[in-house]
Amino acid sequence: MALVTPLAQDANAEVAELAKFFNETLGFCPNSVLTMQIRPHIAKAFINLNKAVMENHGRVTSEVKRLIGYITSANTGCRYCEAHTILAAQRYGGSDERLKNIWQFRQSTLFTDAEKAAFEFALAASSVPNAVDHTIESQLKAHWDDGEIVEILGVVALFGYLNRWNDSMATTLEAGAIDAGESYLAHNQWQVGKHQTHN
Repeated sequence: MALVTPLAQDANAEVAELAKFFNETLGFCPNSVLTMQIRPHIAKAFINLNKAVMENHGRVTSEVKRLIGYITSANTGCRYCEAHTILAAQRYGGSDERLKNIWQFRQSTLFTDAEKAAFEFALAASSVPNAVDHTIESQLKAHWDDGEIVEILGVVALFGYLNRWNDSMATTLEAGAIDAGESYLAHNQWQVGKHQTHN
């Protein structure tokens, strides 16, 4: 059961207006944001940061950003964020094959060398202790410029916050996110776990 009960979507007009962003990315306002709005300034700051980090500037596409979020979340074990990121990646054009094979990215021909370098960096940057080393850094710089690296690390850092928030909060997963997790991640032992609804 969730540590804190989310508020209704219309509990705060300013948060509700900002949260329309998630109708595009997920198709619904996530329970994490509905919980954050218990302190509206946190919810508003988070949504604005999320919008800035996930904005598409070019080669680090909206799909790739969500896959970086997935890699980060899977590495830290946040089932809630794994389901959300795979759903959002699908909504931004990720093919069934790419989504089902994301955790096998190293061996897969479905991902470019540039994407693989970004995913390796995401794994290292989201590890505790941090595992970014000279080799990972060199591979990243071989494929991405400084602005793109800032975008990539922005996604990793954003999901560092979300992973801790949702795993500690045991945020209840929404139906659409559960469907995506079961469709694309169950073969890799993904489960709803503590993020299920308890009656």
